[in-house]
Amino acid sequence: MKNPFEIIDERLNNIENLLLDIKHKPVQDSGKTEQEDQLLNVQETASFLDLTVPTIYSKASRGELPFMKRSKRIYFSKNDLMEYLKVGRRKTNDEISMAAEEHLKRLEGK
Repeated sequence: MKNPFEIIDERLNNIENLLLDIKHKPVQDSGKTEQEDQLLNVQETASFLDLTVPTIYSKASRGELPFMKRSKRIYFSKNDLMEYLKVGRRKTNDEISMAAEEHLKRLEGK
């Protein structure tokens, strides 16, 4: 049977090595969830969406684009603009066919 102090010493050495590994391991970016949202002004938004500045103002006033207003300036969240673009995504013919088949299967099951 091993000496309990040797066991404790081994475990402490293992813990110390693990802590050193953690300390010297480079920090990895955890992805989108922690990505800070970037605020864009009207000109940056126009460039990002490849639209003219008057079009940006027009879409914002009609409520088509989400924006924030502070004093006389408006700002746009880059994340919100990405969502705006994704909403306009069109499904492929294969995606439409698959959705139709799934819908028909659900109807047959009822």
